[in-house]
Amino acid sequence: MLYLIGLGLGDATDITVKGLQAVKSCSRVYLEAYTSILTVGKEALEEYYGKQLILADRDLVEQGADEILKDADMTDVAFLVVGDPFGATTHSDLVLRAVNAGIPYKVIHNASIMNAVGCCGLQLYNFGETVSLVFWTETWRPESFYDKICKNRAAGLHTLCLLDIKVKEQSIENMMRGKKIYEPPRFMTVAQAADQLIQIIQRRREEGEELGLLTAETICSMHANVLVNANETLRQLLSCDLSAPLHSLVVTGQLHPLEVDMLRLNAEPNSLQHLHMIDSSTYMS
Repeated sequence: MLYLIGLGLGDATDITVKGLQAVKSCSRVYLEAYTSILTVGKEALEEYYGKQLILADRDLVEQGADEILKDADMTDVAFLVVGDPFGATTHSDLVLRAVNAGIPYKVIHNASIMNAVGCCGLQLYNFGETVSLVFWTETWRPESFYDKICKNRAAGLHTLCLLDIKVKEQSIENMMRGKKIYEPPRFMTVAQAADQLIQIIQRRREEGEELGLLTAETICSMHANVLVNANETLRQLLSCDLSAPLHSLVVTGQLHPLEVDMLRLNAEPNSLQHLHMIDSSTYMS
């Protein structure tokens, strides 16, 4: 049996009772280590679970899945994922490989940023398409995430922005030379995300594009490990300094008065002054 087990978003104790029981019953336990990170290290998990963990990096999961699935038709193997098991398409691929190999599987869910984002006070059913903001390079500066945010805003919907993670990445030079040398880990901050969005706004304004769906005064909610959240304008986010990663960002759409009241609980002074009523029960920034 292959178990895909979500670990939640906090520390070692966030695993569910069902998940912990499954871990203890498995002969091998893999910890996926590249689509997200926990607030505690591998050693803390091993101590709490009473099991030795095998780190599963990108190469192992994407190219060595057969090693993970080895003998899983005869013994129990666990694959641990920060958040919920289906937070990344790679994990769906692992399930399909197991099915094709005749290996039964079981999924044990947990909290992920996709539902825990409700801690900011915005109603989950008012969210539109989730977007990913990636690190720009000198030669690659995609803007599709900006267009999706604007599309959500046009429909009055909030946007959860997942910020880029670079773990065990190789430079182009080292890849071309065949050297297994990896760059230091990088995690996009809310300030970096805000800077890229504002650069897009400024560039499109200079090109004469009619703007208004997303501006530097749009209210956003920022999060660090889903434990710290504050609400400021996109412009104010340029100078924000949150705690350690992972960070996420929510760009607001139309706001119900209850959502506004919740945002005020963690709002910086003057950050909500740009809100205006568009009808008797709806605000917009």
